[in-house]
Amino acid sequence: METTQPTSDPFDESQSFQVIKGMIEVSQKKLKNNGIFFILWGWVMSYSGLTGFIAREVLLSHRFEKFLGIFGKVFGLLVLAYTIYYMWRQRKKVQTYIGISLRYVWLSMIGCFVLINLIQFNVLHQINFELQHPLFMVMMAFSIVVTGGILQYKPVIIGGILFGLIALLSSYFKLSYQLLFESCAWFIAFVIPGHYLYATRKR
Repeated sequence: METTQPTSDPFDESQSFQVIKGMIEVSQKKLKNNGIFFILWGWVMSYSGLTGFIAREVLLSHRFEKFLGIFGKVFGLLVLAYTIYYMWRQRKKVQTYIGISLRYVWLSMIGCFVLINLIQFNVLHQINFELQHPLFMVMMAFSIVVTGGILQYKPVIIGGILFGLIALLSSYFKLSYQLLFESCAWFIAFVIPGHYLYATRKR
């Protein structure tokens, strides 16, 4: 009676590793090409935190303070509109598993922001903004580190770690200075890596 020999798996461990490596390289290349979003959103959030600090700690004329607020809103809306337009143009392109995973990471982070506020309100019966900002920064740091880890991209990982450390540091200060620290964190974790990614992309 003949026994059939088990056939070897055509998709072995080495091939699986190569596929995963290829997916990461594709995602890294896409991240470099999309480095402009790190730059734009980094500047938007850095500007928001900095103007929040200035409005609370620096004596300004009402007209200039109003100008800073309007400029920030217009800048943010333009970046949001460009982001939506870009995503709409990319909707028909093939989505990678890594890209989908990153989308869930950032959507989950937004959901956690909402939950943090709900939990804080349930426990304290108010929103303590001096507690909220460091907690939000920690969630942001977590998302940045996970993103950098999935993509195996050290500048993003380092930026996320520094973001988390700045969150801890900011917790020792009042809200206005927390906004200043948050502005610096966005610049370090988004603007600097964003410029690096955009500069090293293949033209």
